[in-house]
Amino acid sequence: MAKLWDKIKNGKMAASFRSLKTRIFCIIMAAGIVPCVVLHFGILERYLDNTIATRTTEVQTQVRIIADHLITYNYMLDNSSDVVNAELSQLSNLYDGRVLIINGSLKIIKDTYAVSEGKTIISEEIIKCLKGDGASNSLKDAGYIEIIVPIEQKLEDRSHVVGAMLTSVSTDSIRSGYEYIQSRAFLLEMLAMVVIFGIALLLSRKMLKPFEKITDAINDVKNGFTDEEISVTDYIETEHIGDAFNQMMGRMKVLDNSRQEFVSNVSHELKTPLASMKVLADSLLTQEDVPAELYREFMMDIAEEIDRENKIITDLLSLVKMTRTSADISVEAVDINAVLELLLKRLGPIASRSDVKLIFESRRPVSAEVDEVKLTLALSNLVENAIKYNNKGGWVKVILDADHQYFSVEVSDSGIGIPQESIEHIYERFYRVDKSHSKEIGGTGLGLAITRSVVLMHRGSITVSSEEGVGTIFHVKIPRTYIAQS
Repeated sequence: MAKLWDKIKNGKMAASFRSLKTRIFCIIMAAGIVPCVVLHFGILERYLDNTIATRTTEVQTQVRIIADHLITYNYMLDNSSDVVNAELSQLSNLYDGRVLIINGSLKIIKDTYAVSEGKTIISEEIIKCLKGDGASNSLKDAGYIEIIVPIEQKLEDRSHVVGAMLTSVSTDSIRSGYEYIQSRAFLLEMLAMVVIFGIALLLSRKMLKPFEKITDAINDVKNGFTDEEISVTDYIETEHIGDAFNQMMGRMKVLDNSRQEFVSNVSHELKTPLASMKVLADSLLTQEDVPAELYREFMMDIAEEIDRENKIITDLLSLVKMTRTSADISVEAVDINAVLELLLKRLGPIASRSDVKLIFESRRPVSAEVDEVKLTLALSNLVENAIKYNNKGGWVKVILDADHQYFSVEVSDSGIGIPQESIEHIYERFYRVDKSHSKEIGGTGLGLAITRSVVLMHRGSITVSSEEGVGTIFHVKIPRTYIAQS
């Protein structure tokens, strides 16, 4: 008990019950013990009750036959009939009981024990019986069955009760049989429990063996001993766990490769403006008496490269903030119509310089719970890209629509389109469809990655369809009510 108490205090007992092996063991034990309990408290008790009920019915039948004989042999007036007395003695001896014959005056005219003859008996059950109601009462605790049968004399059109026959039958033989069966059942229960315990122990170990294999395999991967896929096909469940772990490992490898590629891309993108500035600066330093016009031109180029470097760093910081799981999001009810109108107004000059027409179509007033700053940044990236990758005299159309649950923003253009092989990569960081003209068009290659992060942050979705030489359509769908992350 002391060790058990120490386990409970240290929390080891609770941890043990949280173990799947322990739970399987307990379930198997319970599945085996419950039938034993049902056998003991259900079948045995029912056996006792049924046996007593059968004995009661059997005795009642014989008592009624003898009661008829009492009338036939006129025993109520003359109790010297050897035939009836023999039947009464036989009934008393057969069931180890006692028989009393009582007349209508409540006087005992026959007692098989020969101790109460001639006495008067006052009993509520006897009085009821003389009125025509028979009775039987099983007194298990007292160890006997009591049966009272009326003695009826048939007249022309009715029956007349002339006495009562009170029979007490011992249940000792029934109880002895019950106790014998109970003792044998107890031995079988103990034997069954031992067998069930062994089966439960073996099955719980056998059933959990595949899970232990998975645990060992995962630990090997965690400790760096192997990077092979896990395959445990003992159960469908273990196979699913192994498949899920292998998919997770594959995803981690993809993420690791993506991280390495991202670091490489960041290094390249940050070094390119620095290299340009270095070349321009060295050119100025190696020349004497540099003309003011050339000096100014070089300094303007250096300023542009600094702006480019600054934009890359700003977009990188924005992207990192968007992709953090703990990213702050300031949600409030926002008029989406007003947001888009202001966004298109700000991008109007850029569109005018590129000879691109901006079209805004609002199909209904829309209000939603969003982070206005982040959503504006995401939609601005879509519209700005549609302007940049468009043709002169082209158009960019923004359509706002909503239902009771979501609002959608569709940004379509008449631009150069996206090759089908590039569509699955457009959300990757620093990915550019047309790398040869990336410097002339501008941008950092992070815009769509930021847009996708913002949309996902709002529990929304973004899809794209495009055809080269025809144009591109981006479709953003976001819940009108913000769904907080659990």
